[in-house]
Amino acid sequence: MMNATFAISASRVVTCDAARATEADPLGTIDDGAVVIDSGLVSWVGPRAEIDEGVPVLEAGDVVITPGLVDAHTHAAWAGSRHGEYAVRMAGGDYEAIAAAGGGILSTQRAVASASEASLAAALTARLRRMAQLGVVTCEVKSGYGLEAEHELKQLRAIAAAAAMPGVPRVVPTFLALHALPAAARSDRGAYVRRVAFELLPAVARERLAAFVDAYVDASAFTAEEGRLLGEQARALGLGLRFHVGQFADVGGAEMAADLGARSCDHLEHVSPAGIARMAAAGTHAALLPLASFTLRQDPPPVAALRAAGVKMVVASDANPGTAPTESLPLALAFAVRSYGLTPDEAILGATRHAASSLDVEAAGALRPGAPADLVVWDLPHEHGVVQPWGTSKALIVLRDGVVTKFPWIVVSADDGEPALWEHNAKIGRVPLRFRTRELARAAIDRLNAEAKTKGGSA
Repeated sequence: MMNATFAISASRVVTCDAARATEADPLGTIDDGAVVIDSGLVSWVGPRAEIDEGVPVLEAGDVVITPGLVDAHTHAAWAGSRHGEYAVRMAGGDYEAIAAAGGGILSTQRAVASASEASLAAALTARLRRMAQLGVVTCEVKSGYGLEAEHELKQLRAIAAAAAMPGVPRVVPTFLALHALPAAARSDRGAYVRRVAFELLPAVARERLAAFVDAYVDASAFTAEEGRLLGEQARALGLGLRFHVGQFADVGGAEMAADLGARSCDHLEHVSPAGIARMAAAGTHAALLPLASFTLRQDPPPVAALRAAGVKMVVASDANPGTAPTESLPLALAFAVRSYGLTPDEAILGATRHAASSLDVEAAGALRPGAPADLVVWDLPHEHGVVQPWGTSKALIVLRDGVVTKFPWIVVSADDGEPALWEHNAKIGRVPLRFRTRELARAAIDRLNAEAKTKGGSA
């Protein structure tokens, strides 16, 4: 084991490391385990008793540690509010009818067009920081509410600005190139699609504003042929692919996406056996968005068929102002288990290792040597508690690259029973964390505070 900065121990460590996984234990758990962190990376994971002498150990007690959560599908860069149409929909209004009347995506388009880049970045930064407080350490963020070149670029630049702020998750930007037809393009749909594919997409690539390109392929959106045109151009420019597929109807999107080597097909409430088989063969992930289907009163995707075919399932929040007005990936996990029939272990993998794989950040999403020190200490005795619908954050400590993004309360004491050395935010609550000696306690807390302040935060 390498010399280390500090270690965190807990009664249960969930690694999500494929090398540790077994049929009986797909999450690769360690009882009475620890994670050693050195220079922002995991240097060792194993039993608490095997930590080297002299390593400062933050002993979190009867709690569980998991990898930091990965939210692989969000529309978190938005402006405005769609509370009115939400109320209409809850009273029985139809989503597609609302959209056809100028609501839905076009409503948010108008709000984004009116917003400045700075205001979009500020709103997204605040949203991302709240998501980090829930345990999210990596977050995909799409554009797609600009629709016209000027506003799509503005939205993507705002995403880049927010990604550079302290205290936010690692951001994976996606250019949602074909989301809806702006009103001005309805008279010549083909010209709009070609303009996006051959003019706007190269501009996005030149500025390196996106890692992925996305399109909404559905009956009332864009065709599989239009998605293929966009996808082929994106691949030629070196960008990854992911697609909204089959939210309302199966129009061949899964087959098209798999043919192009897309990393994920998202939604999938409507997908054929042939589409599932093609996804499995291509290694395309299925990104499940249970909060959207809950809001829309939809039946779940064919989870049993996806499972049987060996398609890796991802669970994401779909954070957006209309069909999934939430910032909570843990809530999406709860719904994935309750409404979609995933096992708790499947849901957790869907928000860690499988989600990271779908975003091509495979170093994240698992606790193993050499991986980024992305982890969450949960105020829960077992990982299955993470998928319960708490309605509040159960994350005690959140680290991204070994740096604190959440450390809201702590009491440190030595084994000799002396009074607490240090206490922060005790008015909210206290969690006792013990160290072998007072010197190790001071060293660990000083190190955590120094790293947090370097990033603009405070432990």
